[in-house]
Formats: sequence, C-alpha cells, structure tokens
Amino acid sequence: MKELHNVKTRNEFADFLKIPRKKLSYILYIKKVNNLYHSFEIYKKSGGIRKINAPTVELKDIQQKLAKALYKHQADKWNKKRNNLSHAFEKKKSIITNAKIHRNKRFVLNIDLENFFESFNFGRVRGFFIKNNHLLLPNEVATVIAQLSCYQGKLPQGAPSSPIITNLICEILDLRLLKIARRYKVDYTRYADDLTFSTNKNSFLEQETRFLEEISKELKRSGFEINEKKTRLQFKDSRQVVTGLVVNKKVNVKRDYYKNTRAMAHTLYTQGKFEIDGEEATIDQLEGRFSFINQLDWSNNMKINRNNKDYKNRFASFKSSEREYQKFLFYKYFYANSKPLIITEGKTDIAYLKSALKNLYSEYPDLITKKNDGTFEFKISFLKKSKRLNYFLDINKDGAEGLKKIYNLFCEKGDVRNYSKYFNKISDTFPNNPVILVYDNEPSNGKPLNQIINYAGLERETIRDKLMITIVDNLYLLTVPPVNEPSESDIEDLFDIKTLEHKINGKTFNKNNEMDPTKHYGKERFSQFISENYCDINFDNFKHILNNISDIVKEYKK
Repeated sequence: MKELHNVKTRNEFADFLKIPRKKLSYILYIKKVNNLYHSFEIYKKSGGIRKINAPTVELKDIQQKLAKALYKHQADKWNKKRNNLSHAFEKKKSIITNAKIHRNKRFVLNIDLENFFESFNFGRVRGFFIKNNHLLLPNEVATVIAQLSCYQGKLPQGAPSSPIITNLICEILDLRLLKIARRYKVDYTRYADDLTFSTNKNSFLEQETRFLEEISKELKRSGFEINEKKTRLQFKDSRQVVTGLVVNKKVNVKRDYYKNTRAMAHTLYTQGKFEIDGEEATIDQLEGRFSFINQLDWSNNMKINRNNKDYKNRFASFKSSEREYQKFLFYKYFYANSKPLIITEGKTDIAYLKSALKNLYSEYPDLITKKNDGTFEFKISFLKKSKRLNYFLDINKDGAEGLKKIYNLFCEKGDVRNYSKYFNKISDTFPNNPVILVYDNEPSNGKPLNQIINYAGLERETIRDKLMITIVDNLYLLTVPPVNEPSESDIEDLFDIKTLEHKINGKTFNKNNEMDPTKHYGKERFSQFISENYCDINFDNFKHILNNISDIVKEYKK
C-alpha cells in the first residue's frame, strides 16, 4: 500500500483512502464540506458552554479514514523515536499517564490554551502538510486534506480527524517547550490544550515569572494564547490537580467526584433514576464514572498473582470505592437488567442458543425479532464474562464455577454481600427481569449441576422433572433437556447426527478438551460453523430449552 507521503494528486489521495474519486469530488465541490456539519452545545464541567460541530455520516466516514492514515503515519515515525510529551488522543495514553509524570512534586504549574481547536485555521493545516519534513505533500493534496478537515476555515471540535491533526502540528511546539522546561529542571506534558509543568526545585518560585515569560513567548510564536484565568501554580501542601486527577502523592480522583458519584448511585437504587448536572442520566454514564474512579487502582490490582492469598481474599481489603463499584455492577447486571439475562457455562453455549433463536425466530417472538433489513434483535441478553466481573464479583470467565459464584450474590454464602437482599430492601421496585443460569444436564457426582444442587439445597426431583427451578428472587436455573433419555446430556447433544458429524478440512468434531488436533476440531470451531450456517441446521431439540426460557420470562412479567 502506498504511504501518505508518496501521494501526489487528489485522485491518488482518494485511492489511498479507498473512497471513490467521484465521491470525493462530489463532497468537495458540489455538496461542499461547510454544508456537511450540524452544531450543538454542551455544558462544560467548569461552567460555560462548549460548541461542538459534528460532521454528517458521509463526511465523518472520510475523516475517520484520514485519521486512521495519520495515526499510522505517526506510529511509523515513532518506531524511530517516540516522545512522551503529548497524552491526548493517543493509544495507551490518557489523563492518567499525563498526571503520573507530575505526582509527588513540590510545584505544579497548569496552563490552559485559549480556543485551542480554533487556533488551527485552514492555512495552518494546509501549510503543515506541505512543509512538514516527514510529509512534504504537494499543494493539491495538502489543500484537499485541509478542505476535508476544516469547517468554516478552522478545525472543528467534533470531527474525528481534528485530534490527530492538532497533535501532529503541535509536535514541534512540544519539543520547544520541553527545551525551555529542561533549562529550568522542570517536567512538561500536554493533554490537548492543558499544559502542565512540575518540579521539585526549591528555587522555581524565584524563576516562575521569567519561566512563564519564555513559555508565553513560545506559545504566541506558535499561534496560541494563554487562558490567564486557568493558569495556576499549585503547591505541595495543598491539593495539586492535573487533568482532573489529584497528584500530591499518588494519582487519584478528586474526593468530591467520588462522593457525588456515590450519591448518584444511591438515588438510582432508591428512586430508579438520577441526574448529572441537572439532567436525567443513564446507567451507562454512571458506570463510566465508577470505571474512571477505579481505573487507577484496578489495573494494579489485576497484576496481583491470582494464586496468592492476597488475590483470593481481595474482597476483605476492598476500598470503599471498590465496594461501591461492586454494588453497582450487581445492580446493573442482575437487578436492573433491561432484558432477561441468560448465563451459560461456556461461551460457545451462547453461540448455539443465539443461532437456534435466529433459526426459530417466528416461534419465539417474545425472545427475538427479525427486522425489515434482515438482522435480528434479541429481547434477551447474554452475560459477557469479563475481567472486571471476575475481579469485583468473582465471576470466572470460563466454566460453571462462575454460575455458582453468581448464586452467592443472591444469598448469604461466599465472600460477597447478599446484594439481592440489599436492593430489595432499599429499592422501590422489584428486580426488572429474570436471571437464568443454564446448566448441562449432568447430575452425577462432581459435575457442575450436582454441585449447585447440593450447594444451594435445590430440589433435585423438580429439576429432573421440569428441567428448571426458581432459586431465589429473580434467579432461575434451567438445564439442557435429555436427548433420547440418556442419563446425562450437554448442550452439544441437542444437535442431530448430521451436524455433529460435519467435517471441516477433513477433521471431525470432538467436544472433549483432550483431542488430537490433527484429526479433530473443538467447540470453538464448531460454534463458528453453527453461527455461520444457522439457517441450514436442525434446532428441533433446542425447542424445549427455548420454551423454558420463554415460560420463565412470561411468568416473571405477571
């Protein structure tokens, strides 16, 4: 594939981005880019209003392709030499990596650039792509990039191409500011329009005025103005904040941010809704806040050896913020779940059930709908086990052990609090939807079904006769129906002989973990085959389990 710096004409540029030449010309010269935006306003956390100019879908698609090409160009250049100065809009960088540079410092100086995106006008963008030594693009190509990137003559805040272009243009500025900072023995980073300088040097107070003059001069030379209202010097004996994070000793969130998030969650739990900045908010927004709060410690905690004592007993040493997040995760997934939730032993089981529903969609309108465009909408959800759920709720990513851990959340067993009882007590509403644990029908000693029956004290006869049972509150258990009355059966046994004996590249299916890979393929590949060919597979034996899921959903809604 041709590299960006080798593109010589507008047509070559269209080919490079893999968009039709006529489409590019149509957007540039007939529709015109300035007519392909819509504007809206959002409130800043610090007060005031920020105007967002967002491109239409067709322009956004081109800008995303341009951004991808520019990120690749940047990555290729970084293979030779990468700086650690800019932390916004870059992979593996964030406000956290930015803040860490400045933790535990005597002085922290914050500088904010005024009207950051508007500082990058059409001529500046075009000129960069013409003059930059790593690009040196022809005038025609540079002009097209500037036309696609700018709105009303400036980089718009809201276009996917704007962040990477600002970072590319600011690389030379970052290096010049770093040169000044090093003379004063000061660390420097930039997060978009937030510049941060920090040092442990005692004499910095005496040099601050001269230092600021040099920084201001360089910024003006580069076309930027300092927002004087947001320039502040922070001392070690007071709270020091960098890109919203406290950096005095270790990087952490502001205390009031955590307290507000906890209050929002309690309002949600008790009233069923909550607000952020005076407007009704969503549960996903609240999870974003919890995730942000725990992001700093979570990555470090996950590095704990899973086999050692500290990891196994982690719940007892959870901080209050971690306990609040644990509580929230139960509420979101198991109490306020927007759809009936299906939890299976293995991940391939989900593929089988989804494929069966798509094949039999007309028989289960309460579980699935086929839309006019031929795609499907599931009216039930399937739990996606994750590292986060494993860490906070002890739900293993694979195997039936995680299902037993879910039961612990609904009772007094295990190390996790009985959150079902807690929310039933404080909430005005009952759990939204059922949570259904799906087990293979293997009741013999040592098998998962037998373990949960004994562990939870369930009625073995009821499960044997009805293949399902209410465990507690909105938690249910159902099992795979027996096929031809064998003593035991798992979900793969529901497929007919023709499907089970299907060969792929001369190999036959083997559901056992221990198999000869030269002769057999396993569950993962088998599930892919099922998903790809659901229209042509016989799912008759799945009707019993789907009927039971449907019955549970209907019964719970009464």
